[in-house]
Amino acid sequence: MPLAYHLEALLKDRFGEDVPVDPAWPGLDRLEPIVKHRVIRRYSPRPMDEGLLRLICACAFSAPSKSDLQQRDIVIVDDPEIRRGIAGLIPDMPWIAQAPAFLVFLANGRRLTQVAELRGKPFPNNHFDLVFNAAADAAIALATAATAAEAMGLGTCPISVIRDHAGRIGELLGLPERVIPFAGLCIGWPADEGRMSPRLPLTATVHRNRFDDGNLPTEIAAYDRRREGQAPYRAQRDTTLWGRAAEYGWSEEKARHYAQPQRADFGSYVRGRGFSTD
Repeated sequence: MPLAYHLEALLKDRFGEDVPVDPAWPGLDRLEPIVKHRVIRRYSPRPMDEGLLRLICACAFSAPSKSDLQQRDIVIVDDPEIRRGIAGLIPDMPWIAQAPAFLVFLANGRRLTQVAELRGKPFPNNHFDLVFNAAADAAIALATAATAAEAMGLGTCPISVIRDHAGRIGELLGLPERVIPFAGLCIGWPADEGRMSPRLPLTATVHRNRFDDGNLPTEIAAYDRRREGQAPYRAQRDTTLWGRAAEYGWSEEKARHYAQPQRADFGSYVRGRGFSTD
């Protein structure tokens, strides 16, 4: 199958709508790993080469950074005791311990204050924008690392739930003031193909000139039906609290998920690490 048609088929599966791809457009081969993205949680025992990990880190930090401030770092966690400590905090995600490599991406608001001190300049910018920029830099780096890894045939699984245990993980990694964990990333050679996650249609998420979600209930209902047909959830969340739904799609899953407080103490943790959220 010509590459353009292959990409169209993948995008149709992902979004449930046609996304035309012109065969004459350049660089389609570089888009294929992005379009094919799947989360991988099972890995072969094949080890990760240290040089390959450093290459992935270099790719991650080749990505855009807000105003060239470079407010992100990576910790390669290869100390078995530290890895066990992190994995033990999150026992329902055994792939954290099993993946051949585990990286933690950090939002770093510390380096700029050090640079200001080194150059004898004031630093009046310890406000919400500092932590926001650092988190955005970390997110861009993580996404780029995953893309780079997948382009080489590796599989990845981001772990945002490390922020549920930010204080303890910060201790394990020796994080100083104004450096906080953003997310982890499992990396390894896939043991299976993983599963494609259908996404909301572009008609719901891509806007032209002005934001418009006036058709959201219809879009969500259609997406729920499509997702339940393509990638149904293996179990319903919190059935003792909410019962069993006859139709259980993405919207019911996420509504139940966020019906409970999520990281309500994270803001106080961030402030306690020297960031201001004003």
